[in-house]
Parts: sequence; structure tokens; C-alpha cells
Amino acid sequence: MLSFQEVIEKRRTNYALGKHIPVSQDQIIKTIRSVVPEVPSAFNMQSGNIIVAFGENHQKIWDITKNILKGIVPPENFSTTESKIDSFAAAYGTILYFDDTQIIKQMQEQYALYADNFPVWGQQANGMMQFALWSALSELGLGVNLQHYNPLIDEEIKKAFQVPESWKLIAQMPFGEAVNQPDPIQKKSVDERVLIFK
Repeated sequence: MLSFQEVIEKRRTNYALGKHIPVSQDQIIKTIRSVVPEVPSAFNMQSGNIIVAFGENHQKIWDITKNILKGIVPPENFSTTESKIDSFAAAYGTILYFDDTQIIKQMQEQYALYADNFPVWGQQANGMMQFALWSALSELGLGVNLQHYNPLIDEEIKKAFQVPESWKLIAQMPFGEAVNQPDPIQKKSVDERVLIFK
């Protein structure tokens, strides 16, 4: 079993995804269901929600995205966009991340002194959920990447999945077989980012 540090180091952006995954769908679902309740949030507001889509539902997300972008991207540039969307559709599944704005509004009303902070705290908690699930899926041997086609696709996604009106789409996370290993990435020196005072 990997250490926590090793899991974090293994988590990378992987765009080359396929459907031949090394674990069962049930294992993916079990892992996701075990991780989500453990993600912390300010005032324990738990405003982050997800939809996990497999099969035709996964494909539907990227068909919606492609159709919307086809109406926006100039035809001469669309082939590049189409290839990118098709690479996400080639994955095994997709996680859609949402914030429940009704919960955030209730917290703003209940704790008026901190009202301006609750949308920020909601985003922070959602980011922690994304990182936690990304790391957990990577530990299962899956490739993962994170996309942000919102707000372009928000309304069509809500219709397709009967999403509550108060849920705001934050991100899309395709996952699946890691077809290729990601290239190394350039990282700043840790000394530039971490200051230690003793």
C-alpha cells in the first residue's frame, strides 16, 4: 500500500485515457463513496456534491460539451477542439463537481458576519474534494484529468441529469485507463514556495 506522500506524488494530469480499467466499477464507486464524507468544509457546511457518470451517461456529458462548443468555436479551429473532447469521452467515466448554492446562502444568513467568505470556503472545500478523489482514483491505478467547461455547459448538464437548481457546476473530471504516463512537469523550487521560521 502506498504512503500518503506516495499517493500525492502519483496524482498527475493524464489526458491519454481509455476504458480498460484495472479495477471494477464497484471498487470505484466504493472508493468515491468512502472519500466524499471525509472531505472537510468550513462550518461543516458540506456544500460540495458530485455526480458520477458511467457508460452512456459519461458519453452524454462530452456530447453536450462538443455540441455547445461546435456553435462557438470557428469551424476552421473545431477539429482541435473536437479531438480534445473526444479524448475525454474515451475515458471510462466522469465526475461532475457541484456546489449547492442554497446551503451557502443559508450559511450566509445564519452567520452574517462571515457572509462574504462562505462562497470562497465552499470553493475551497470543493477543491479539497477534487484533490482527494483525484488522489484516490490515482491510487486505484486510474488516469485522471480535470476540466472546466462551465458555465458554457451548465444548463444542458442540469437538464440531462435533473440536477437541482441550486447546484452550481464547478468542474468535470474524466477518469479511466492510464494509456500513457504523463510527461514530467516543471516545478518551482520548494524554497520559493515554503518559508520556514524557527
